[in-house]
Amino acid sequence: MLVRAGVALVFGAVTVFWAAPSEAGMGWAGGLYLLATGVILIWTVTKSGYRPQERAGRILSAGAAALAGAGAAVALIPSPLVFGAIAAVGLGVAGAAELFAGILARGRSVLARDWIASGVIGLGTAVALPFFIGLGPHALLGVAGGGAIISGVLWMLSGLTLRHDARGDSARP
Repeated sequence: MLVRAGVALVFGAVTVFWAAPSEAGMGWAGGLYLLATGVILIWTVTKSGYRPQERAGRILSAGAAALAGAGAAVALIPSPLVFGAIAAVGLGVAGAAELFAGILARGRSVLARDWIASGVIGLGTAVALPFFIGLGPHALLGVAGGGAIISGVLWMLSGLTLRHDARGDSARP
């Protein structure tokens, strides 16, 4: 979770401080963010206690694969239309997968609320992106970066909280 938070916060910081990104820069920055987030999400499915054969594990893996694929497409075809449409699809599918996995895991996983919140953030970003296609790379990166910052803070708090709670549990006999 902390790695995912770090990737999101670095991307968010890049979008905040990059005054005039080119289309190629937008494609590479956004594409690498989506690709890295998708790969990290695939990696964390088994780390969160799900097997890839389980329903929630398959759903999260599919959402993560869609996000990684969207990242590759956005990086290789840098244009505002591709970024706005394909990134929205990737974020939407991954957000819906996290939301669904969070609802399935309620009461069984400490990550359920975080997946629900992250899913809503991803879906919100996906819905907003197409409306900014005509405004160019800076606006598209701003919307994607805003969602990344919000989800990065969420996952940072989640990771640090779980790490703190685990430390107390492991110290007890």
